Amino acid sequence: MLDSITAFFKRIGSAIARGLGLLFVGILWPFLAAHGWYRQRNWMIKLPIAAFVALMAVLYVYFIWQTQVWNGFDANYPDVYKFSDRKVGAGQELPAVNGQQAAANAPKACQTSAIVDVTADLTDFNVNQNAWISSMLLFKLGFVGMSWDDTPFLDNKAAFQRGVNQAVRRTSVELVDTLVRVRGTSGVNSDLQSARGNLQFDESSWYFGLRPFGLKTPTPSYYRAAIGSLRKFNTDLGACNAVFDSRADNLLQFIDRVANDLGSTSDILAERSENHNYGWFDMRADDRFWFAYGQLYGYYGILSAVGADFQQVIAERNLGTLWTGTMKQLQAALRIQPAIISNGREDGWIMPSHLATMGFYILRVRSNLVEMRSVLGGR
Repeated sequence: MLDSITAFFKRIGSAIARGLGLLFVGILWPFLAAHGWYRQRNWMIKLPIAAFVALMAVLYVYFIWQTQVWNGFDANYPDVYKFSDRKVGAGQELPAVNGQQAAANAPKACQTSAIVDVTADLTDFNVNQNAWISSMLLFKLGFVGMSWDDTPFLDNKAAFQRGVNQAVRRTSVELVDTLVRVRGTSGVNSDLQSARGNLQFDESSWYFGLRPFGLKTPTPSYYRAAIGSLRKFNTDLGACNAVFDSRADNLLQFIDRVANDLGSTSDILAERSENHNYGWFDMRADDRFWFAYGQLYGYYGILSAVGADFQQVIAERNLGTLWTGTMKQLQAALRIQPAIISNGREDGWIMPSHLATMGFYILRVRSNLVEMRSVLGGR
């Protein structure tokens, strides 16, 4: 009896070994065949092929390095700004130093916008401190014809960057349409208008494209131009030559837009979690998770900046406790950094459901934003 059981497991082991051997041979055969063909060519054919292979090897090493190294990433990055040291809201005139009266001919100085600072710095983090992955040639080419987003590797950073960019794009729209306009009929700031247009540019543009066919300006160039426009606006605001209107209704509208943006992301997570819960074998779960994570990463800094720019409104409407609670929920969400993303069943016990967990934190943040919106609206 024992011998038959032992023989059974030996047969299973042999079958697995043969299967792995055939798989290995199947993977290795095209390379062996190409090597045999290459050896029979003369140097005029060998040299260009060798140069091409060497170039691709260098590009792939660079690509893998850029996708795996996240320069400047810090889940607590808003602490660097020390927003609590700001005494007045954005656009308001700064008090004289040490209580002394400024000279009659001295230029006025106004408080710059923390929102604009963070928006510019997040874009700088995406395209200057790191390579913008979504428009890199090898990312666009994919993995043997398959989009990197459909694979379990080398796409997490791209999804994270797109999530951060989603928060930045939304903020740039609200800056132009609401936050720097005294009223609906007032003019639009040209610098912020330029920044908004550049930030809305296609996220995956390279130097050459097929639709439309021809040479193109790559995505990072547009985003870098947006950084310059944002910095210029804040310089003008600091010299009191621009406007930032920190009214309660403007804060209400901004919070409403952010809440709607997060609501859309939570729906994406819910759809993926409910209909594609394949555990560790869901190839799109990681992009969904890291996009949501990047969006919360961006909004953590931006909402921290909102608290500084609208500090007077927050104090007048007694929103301090709600605001602090929202920041703590964002901090808690950003502490979730699993090495491998699993999209298991919510009631499963082997494979966790990271998408459901991230969706839970997003809804907690959104719930607080909706409550603040109700307080600001007087409901």
